[in-house]
Amino acid sequence: MAAIADPEHVKTIRLFATWRVLPRLRARAERSHITPSVRRFAAEQIKYATAFLQWLGERNSTLASCGRIDVDAWYAEKTEHGRTCLRAFLNWSMQSRHCRRSLSIPAMKVSRRAALSEDERLDALGRLLTDTEIPTCLRVAGVIVLLYAQPVSRIVRLTVDDVIRDGDTVLLRLGEPASPVPAPVAALLLEHIANRDNMNTATNPAFRWLFPGRRAGQPSRPDHLSALLNEAGIPAAAARGAAIRQQLLELPAPVVADALGYHDKTTTRLRNETGGTWSRYAPGDHARSPAGWVPRGADDS
Repeated sequence: MAAIADPEHVKTIRLFATWRVLPRLRARAERSHITPSVRRFAAEQIKYATAFLQWLGERNSTLASCGRIDVDAWYAEKTEHGRTCLRAFLNWSMQSRHCRRSLSIPAMKVSRRAALSEDERLDALGRLLTDTEIPTCLRVAGVIVLLYAQPVSRIVRLTVDDVIRDGDTVLLRLGEPASPVPAPVAALLLEHIANRDNMNTATNPAFRWLFPGRRAGQPSRPDHLSALLNEAGIPAAAARGAAIRQQLLELPAPVVADALGYHDKTTTRLRNETGGTWSRYAPGDHARSPAGWVPRGADDS
């Protein structure tokens, strides 16, 4: 705020941050962990709103007098990211009567990164299981993405307690029931747990993160882990898209949603896009625990 010269701009941005940006961040925090990308996008919304007000002033215009011509001119000068970041401010301005309620905002372009093909996914899995030149932590994180379609933001929140051992059976708790881990992956996972990185600080040995971060007591940063996976040839978003689609070709959407921690509406939509053949699957409690698995706390008798 101190860097904004116009007092009216300061007032507008403060209201926008207080009544639009922060409430949405708090609501997100109540549902799940705030990732660096979520926090960064919130900051970018305020940054572009401030830049837009300054830009209007340079055109001898104001937010109150702003029209479609102004918005079109701004959009023509900015990248798609800049346009996306400004949308929340423009919508809030119309709703709060800081500008014309009839202001028209160009439709947002939605682009999705293409998922890996199934051959590419299997090749990447094979490389992670056999290439010992890749750090073990990246091999494990990449396998979790490629097998279980987990976002990196959720992977870094896993703890060693989410890895369940029952005799020779190893499971990974991502939803309910826990997902079985194939033998080669299980061996890699257990090796990683025994030799986790960043465990040499004074407080980290007491923490249970599956991927400990450099900061004591904190897990690895998802943006940092995602960047390392990309450098290792595993594009996280594309790999996750390939994994979830393969899961939905093999299993009903409700089962995938429960086991992998997805919302059932998400898996249903992806199933329809993928062309899955489970449209007549009856929803309900069809969960079956893998052979040999005993839930924690169950009576041994």
